[in-house]
Amino acid sequence: MQVTGMIRAVGAISGTSMDAIDVAVLESDGLSRVHTLGGGAMPYPPALRAKLQAVIADPARAEAGNLDSLEAEVTDAFAVAIRTVLTQRGLDPATVDLVGLHGQTVFHRPERRITRQLGNGAQLAQALGRPVVNRFRHADVAAGGQGAPLVPLYHAALAAPLDKPVVVLNLGGVANISYLDGETVLACDTGPASALIDDAMMHHFGEPYDRDGRVASRGTIDRQLVAGWLEHPFFAQPLPKSLDRNDFHRLTRAARGLAPADEIATLSAFTIAATSAITHHLPKPAQQWLVTGGGRHNPVFMRGFAETLGVPVEPVETAGWDGDLLEAECFAYLAIRSRLGLPLSLPGTTGVPVPMPGGDFWPA
Repeated sequence: MQVTGMIRAVGAISGTSMDAIDVAVLESDGLSRVHTLGGGAMPYPPALRAKLQAVIADPARAEAGNLDSLEAEVTDAFAVAIRTVLTQRGLDPATVDLVGLHGQTVFHRPERRITRQLGNGAQLAQALGRPVVNRFRHADVAAGGQGAPLVPLYHAALAAPLDKPVVVLNLGGVANISYLDGETVLACDTGPASALIDDAMMHHFGEPYDRDGRVASRGTIDRQLVAGWLEHPFFAQPLPKSLDRNDFHRLTRAARGLAPADEIATLSAFTIAATSAITHHLPKPAQQWLVTGGGRHNPVFMRGFAETLGVPVEPVETAGWDGDLLEAECFAYLAIRSRLGLPLSLPGTTGVPVPMPGGDFWPA
């Protein structure tokens, strides 16, 4: 039963790794009250995932190509995923007040004030018979913000009872952090996470990712390559800052000359070093790092971060959160904030000049 004064929303997103569509349900007042109701994930149909990968590999097409038919396919996949998860959770779609559709990012260039996510709000509202909010990043980017990450305000709501400062690290295709300390909420992308490794795994082994870090753990790290990559000017930039999934592919091309396991080990070490380097830009050292995203299942990552950072580094589940659903929950939460006219981003999270509301609304 819905809690009085709360809005029930569904959030749906597929991250830069494109491994699945994540769907989550929660009730919230858009502020500090959050009650999660679970969710699930539905893999993309393989043919659709291949089409999306081809678009992302072609920046000119991803930026300005006619992707209407592909967007319709993506939206249909999201509709199926949302219906399926609601059924699995025993929830009647009629009890859902709002759907937050993040969709699939295919192009993100905030320095040019361009971001593109596939997911048609009007089509989804018609398919589900529920009102939809989408285009969460566009107002922020149009105002000069980075458009990412958008999860910090949701992290702040969940982390209210935790000791501070705390960093929430999301390891998807790209790594990003939320730094939380009282009223201070800072965020940024920190560098590559799984995208480089996933692409190398597919190239060498035909596998979508390095399960349990097994390949990286048997490889030898080329420390000289990692040190050279860390000279990239991105890592010296202050917060906030953001990345596209493919921004470091050209830089790390030299690793393709290594033995396959050594390449995976070296790319994994780069992720650890690049993300840990963000500590030089934070106001105070965090007491703990909570890790979400698929990368938290990689023991090579988790050991490496703990050794490099010297503080507890634990999955978000230790705080009672669900790391598989956190981003989907976020866009349910942000959909509520959008309808209430509340900010989705702050100067300290995306670099937008003022706290910025956003989202486009599509009635049922």
